[in-house]
Amino acid sequence: MHKLKLLFTMLMIVLFSAAVQAQESTADNVGLMRSNGKIYVVVAIVVTILLGLFFYVINLDRKISRMEKNN
Repeated sequence: MHKLKLLFTMLMIVLFSAAVQAQESTADNVGLMRSNGKIYVVVAIVVTILLGLFFYVINLDRKISRMEKNN
């Protein structure tokens, strides 16, 4: 099991390092997206997803707390 975790970690490091090196001109891309107004759509979607996850975790915590009190 330990070897599997180590292998997975190494694989993720390699993939993330390749993704970081592939991004060369982010300033041009951000400027293009901002001029088209698309950056605001991306930010709105990311914020919506994060808020949904946040409220889901809070709701789940409340349900678990209620179940613990009942037992």
